[in-house]
Amino acid sequence: MEKKRAIGLLEKYFFTTEEAAAFLGISKQALSSLVKRGKIERVEKGQVSLFFKDDLEARKDEQVILRKKYRPYT
Repeated sequence: MEKKRAIGLLEKYFFTTEEAAAFLGISKQALSSLVKRGKIERVEKGQVSLFFKDDLEARKDEQVILRKKYRPYT
């Protein structure tokens, strides 16, 4: 029972790399670039990287604003 609860918490608060990229609508390479530039924080455990959902939701909102500013024609 404790294992299911832990998995539920992980799914509630974190995205994997693939899920994060899909959520933001960007490639994994672009996601990696955002991490390297300090725009998004990741948590690493061994070879697994996890991203906080709240951080990604904030970044997605920011992307909408940036796209309107720099691509007003789309």
